[in-house]
Amino acid sequence: MALFSKTKAAISPPPQKAAAAGTGYTGPYAKSSNNGGAAMVGVYYNYTEGEARNAAMSVPTVSRARDLIASVIGCMPLQMYSEMWNGDDMEKVPLAPRTWLRRIDPTVPNNFVLSWTFDDLFFYGRAFWYITSRTADGFPASYTRLPASMVQTLDQSGPVWFAPSKQIIFSGGELNPDDVVQFLSPIQGITSMSTQSVATALKLEAARYRNASSAIPAGVLQVQAGSEPLSSTELADLAASFNAARATNQTAALSPEVHYIETATSPDKMLLIDSAEFQSMEMARLCNVPPYLVGVSVGSYSYQSSSESRADLWTFGARAYADCIAGTLSQNNVLPNGSYVEFDVEGYLMGDYSERNDMAQPESYNEVQSQS
Repeated sequence: MALFSKTKAAISPPPQKAAAAGTGYTGPYAKSSNNGGAAMVGVYYNYTEGEARNAAMSVPTVSRARDLIASVIGCMPLQMYSEMWNGDDMEKVPLAPRTWLRRIDPTVPNNFVLSWTFDDLFFYGRAFWYITSRTADGFPASYTRLPASMVQTLDQSGPVWFAPSKQIIFSGGELNPDDVVQFLSPIQGITSMSTQSVATALKLEAARYRNASSAIPAGVLQVQAGSEPLSSTELADLAASFNAARATNQTAALSPEVHYIETATSPDKMLLIDSAEFQSMEMARLCNVPPYLVGVSVGSYSYQSSSESRADLWTFGARAYADCIAGTLSQNNVLPNGSYVEFDVEGYLMGDYSERNDMAQPESYNEVQSQS
């Protein structure tokens, strides 16, 4: 028996060790029986952002709100920490960041990845990162963003998402959910929320465009009742001769049977200024951004200092999305248990991402809140 065991051990194949990086893809992302969608990851000419999203972005207020919040999310660096009990409360202890915190996707800057991750959360209520490589401990080492408009989930129909999906389809192929980091926004995406308001804004913009393209007659020549009726040719000749006379003379002359009536329509009415202002306010409400930040006048509140504006944009617009991103990246499928990720919020609120001015800036978010 001992001889047989030794012989069997000698001819047995050596144990196979799984690769530390990657998950067994061919090319950039290898294909497997339950991971066919991986073959389409990185095929950028197939990538689309979705027609509903592009239509909403054609509304100036939505575009401005999106760009404002994206500038906040994109400018703040990510940092890692752990927590330790100091006897009174939990204290944050800074940790050395993993390499991907500075280079989420090695092909593009973090500013790009984070801004477009927010874009997906803003318009669709969720976002997706595909894990392109792993470290020796099995945790992600790099990612690439998947456009949310190209992702379908067979176990959830939406537009409200209840949990990470276990059946993910990307560009027609299935993805292994263990290789996808799923961000679920606490706010429903605007492409499925208040769709009538977005449609109204689009129709209003179309009406303003039509009115801007049409010429407003300065006046109307009206033949008085009881006079001999004129043919269409005679009316056209009368209008043409009157216009020619107005272009060369400061004084116009008309016979008693013809009256000149000025047009009452003004350019501001033609361009629906009041309606556009109201609809801009509606879009600011939809995007959860203070109206004055998107150029809508709201009286005395329309003027704010730069620090107050940053605090308002962070509090009302960006914080929910930033907490969603940071919380998702702190889960155990991304980081070891007890490690967490957060945005450097104080740096943004104090203006450290740009050149400091000479005025004293608040030292914390709580100070900004107390001063605003």
